[in-house]
Order: sequence, then structure tokens, then C-alpha cells
Amino acid sequence: MTQEYTNSATVRFEPNETLADLVGAAAAREPERPLFSRPVGEVWVDVPAAAWRDEVYDVAKGLIAAGVSRGDRVGLMSRTRYEWTVLDFAIWSLGAVTVPIYETSSAEQVEWILSDSDAVAAVVETTAHAALVDLARGSTPNLEHTWVIDDDAVADLVRRGAHLTDADVRKRQADLTPDSLATLIYTSGTTGRPKGVELSHHNLLFDARAAVTSLDALFHVADGSTLLFLPLAHIFARAIQVACVDAGIRLGHCTDVLDLPAQLQSFTPTFVLSVPRVFEKVYNAARQKAIADGKGRIFDAAASTAITYSKASRSGHVPWSLRARHAVFDRLVYGKLRAALGGEVSWAVSGGAALGARLGHFFDGVGVTILEGYGLTETSAAATVNTPDNVRIGSVGRPLPETTIKIAGDGEVLIRGPQVMLGYWRNEAATTEALDAEGWFHSGDLGELDDHGFLSITGRKKEIIVTAGGKNVAPAQLEDRLRSHWLISQAMVVGDARPYVAALITLDPEALPKWTEQAGRTGDVDLASLRDDPALLAVIQAAVDDANRAVSHAEAVKRFRILTVDFTQDDGQLTPTMKLRRQVVLAEFAGDVEALYS
Repeated sequence: MTQEYTNSATVRFEPNETLADLVGAAAAREPERPLFSRPVGEVWVDVPAAAWRDEVYDVAKGLIAAGVSRGDRVGLMSRTRYEWTVLDFAIWSLGAVTVPIYETSSAEQVEWILSDSDAVAAVVETTAHAALVDLARGSTPNLEHTWVIDDDAVADLVRRGAHLTDADVRKRQADLTPDSLATLIYTSGTTGRPKGVELSHHNLLFDARAAVTSLDALFHVADGSTLLFLPLAHIFARAIQVACVDAGIRLGHCTDVLDLPAQLQSFTPTFVLSVPRVFEKVYNAARQKAIADGKGRIFDAAASTAITYSKASRSGHVPWSLRARHAVFDRLVYGKLRAALGGEVSWAVSGGAALGARLGHFFDGVGVTILEGYGLTETSAAATVNTPDNVRIGSVGRPLPETTIKIAGDGEVLIRGPQVMLGYWRNEAATTEALDAEGWFHSGDLGELDDHGFLSITGRKKEIIVTAGGKNVAPAQLEDRLRSHWLISQAMVVGDARPYVAALITLDPEALPKWTEQAGRTGDVDLASLRDDPALLAVIQAAVDDANRAVSHAEAVKRFRILTVDFTQDDGQLTPTMKLRRQVVLAEFAGDVEALYS
């Protein structure tokens, strides 16, 4: 194993180029090229690059007229939608700073982000969001304006700035530099208050352009497109948004995930961006439908063939018998899965958590290669990624251009490159702790580098469990394997200072009714009694046994307990990026943890 790997390739930029320059550049390059598509009723209406530039500039004029100045922070709280992108680039175009807020945020979280960033204005999606902003006004004395997207915020801003010209916008851009602050993104935080990550124009533009350079099969194609459904408040979706504008890839927004299946069919993207949990649900839903139709054995055989085919093709030799079997299942199963994604998708990008080799090989064998990457908010999204011409399934890829990954003596992943943040907003102590004097960002993740520079993430430094017997256990691998089971929603491994490793498990509320029907459990079934059902326990035990195959006996889960509720963001057990708040879970379910050791 190597301890350090650098990608020496470079990314090209114009002198002093910033995110604000992308708006005019896209229109100048191909003014009539459809840069976006908006859902209007049952159809998608294209927005040419020149029309989008005009709309961005018109909104920027409205913000200028309202008194927003260069460097001012503007809160943006909304689901993923076209207006989010317009507002984001409008804020950048006048030299101000976008402060995203998850639309699921609580009143306390909204107040903290707006007050800590000292925001002068906020644009929100709904009147309910506006009410949360109003509650924060006591601690945000400089907050003068709130606009509501559902109440025609965009049109209102356009009217407000109608007396200004494009030259007034460009004048604001003249003082911008690549090092100017572009956005403050508050990390959701599994403990303590969120910290504001400072990303410059160059941080975010570099990461997006490095992704475009590395993922040429996705971004350098005629009529390329993607449908964005992840939250734009998260850096992963945000970086792809910038990359699409930079590369001229047509971008659509799906606001409600319940509409996603239908919108994938009508939009027909050429690649998709997602997190592992979505890919798990696609697999599990397809398998359960096959079982319901009496074709479960066919699906399982097809899944096994896809995984074997992927491994064989990646090794360079596919036996003719496997090739023939794969062709049969392509007609029976795989084609339907590709059709569910719109029929044109051959590539996907996954981040935010570990995908797992099994799921990666399955989709690769189906004909949709998932390019897994790794990064954090502090690295402007990606630091590493698998590329179309160099995929190692099960890893998170190699460093982006101009980026170095190093494994510290204790196994921590260190990152150095142009995408690494400026620091934490008004928090010098936290900045010094995360960024050392040599420019290395200390990620807090544990990992390994192979001799070819491929990174594998093995756990989280602060989440390491030390059992009473002194065994160090990284829970992430076990939890990822458990969550891949179709019936399991969340899993949290416990065992710190305990005699053995155990797990708290929650069931997927969408999958559970399917299991009860298959198991012949009729009538009103109460989860509190069902969790002790021998048949259900046997199913979950099989999932635990499968997860345990990935670890040593000392690290294996010896007991588990099914909880009667699921972990959710609303109840505080999960962050907006679906990470476990372990201390919250341990406190709330202390009795269940004790039961595992009694």
C-alpha cells in the first residue's frame, strides 16, 4: 500500500476567472443551446443559454436595487428547483455570498445559520419557511429582506431592478477575484452547532471543472443531460450544477422525489447523480416487484449474473456461456431497469456514503456504471472519483487533477488541492484544527490507498468503537452492509466499552408491509409485537450474518435489536445528509442498548 498519491494533471482557467463569468460565457459560446429544461405541466420547456443569462442578470439587478452589496451573505432555503440555480448565480453575479439552508431545517438551525453568517437577506421557497426566518429576526439585526419563491420572488426581484442595466451587474463583478468568498455552507454536524465552510469562487469552480475534465464520457457528449434531484443545499449537487453550466450540459430539476420516476421517463437524462441509498432502493424495489410477480428466482439469478459479468469484464475475460446468459437477462431484466432510469442512462455518479462493491458490480453488469467518488463540504465536493476509463469498483477512485491524497500514520485521510476550503467562518480554532501549516485538510475519515492511487474509505476516526476487550471496530462497513438489505432502513453499531459488538436496526416503512404480506401476517400488525416475530428475526439475522462476512469474528455483530421507529431528520437522529447522530441515538435509545447486553 502506498501512503501518498498525487494526480499531476492540470485544469485550465482564464485569468481571474470566477463563477460569475460562467453566466456570460455560456451565452456567448452557444446562445441558443438549451442549458436548462423546466417542467411545465407534463412537458419540459427548454431555457436557452442567452435567456438564462438575461434572467440571472435581471434577478441580480433586483438584489442590487434592494441594497445587497458585494460580500453580503444571502440565505437561500428551498428544495431543488430551477429558481434555486437562477438565484445562486444571480447572487454570485453581483459579488455576494450564497448561504444555503436545507428546506427541512428547524427554527433553531435557521436562526443559527442566518445569525452566524450575518445575512442581509433571505430567499425561501414557502411562506412556512418565511415564518422560520421571521422567528430569527431578533438575532439577525442586518436581515432586511425576505422573498418567497412561491409568491413570485423572482418576478418581484426582476421588477425591482428594472431600472438597472447589465453593465451595473458587470461592474459588481469587476472587483471579484478567484479567492473571493462565493458561499458559506453550514455542515450539518453530527455533534455541536454547524460550522460555516468558506468556499471561494476558485474552490468551487476548480472542483466542478476538474470533474468535467475527469468525467469526459458524461460531460463531453452531444446532447448530454442530467436530472438533479438531490438537495442543492448540499455541496455534491451544487458542484454538479456548476459543472453542467460550465460544460453546457442540459440540466433539469426534480423538486419532489415522488415525481422522480415519471420525470426520469419524460426527461431521459444521459447520466444521473445520486447517493447509495437511492441505488439500494432501486435494486430492492425491482427485486420486490419480481417476487410479487412470482419471478423472484429469475431476478436473483439475473442479479447474480450481472455481478459475475461485471467482475469478469473488469478482469478482461468474459466466458461465452456467461456472455450468453447475460444477453438473455438483458432482455428479461436489465433493460427494464435501464428503462426505469429513462432509458438513456449509462453512467451514474455516487457520493455521500459508501456504495459497496456488490451494488456497484450489479449496476455495472446491468449497463449503468456507477462512478463512486469521495469528498466533503470542506473539499468543495469531490477529492477523488472513479473515471469512465479507470474504474475500480469498491473504491472511491483516484485523486482529481492537482489533488494529493495522503494516509496519515493513524490511517486518517489527508487532502491537499485547490478545492480545499478557505477555512471555517469566524472560527479560527476549528480552522487550525482541520487545516495544518502545510495545507493538508484532515478529513476525519480513515482510508487506504492502493499502489495505483485508488482510495478506499474504511471508517470514521471519531466513530471507532473500542470494545471491553480492546478491539478497535470501524462501524461504517457493517452499517453499510446492513442498510443494503431491502427490509432495513438504518443500522447503528454499538459496543464501545462493551463485551461484544451489537446493532440497533430500524425497518424500512415502505418495505415492511410487503414483508408482512409475503409472510402471511394479516390484519393490523403492530411493529412493537412484530419485532419479536421469529420469521422477521430470521430475515434480519440473515442480513447480519451477511454483514459479518466482511469483518473478523471479534468485530462481528453478536446481537441486534429491532427498534419500533425509524431514524429521521425530523426527530433529530439523522443529519440532512442522512448521517447518524450517534450521541442522539445512544441517548434516546439507551434502554434498547442496555437490553442488548442484559
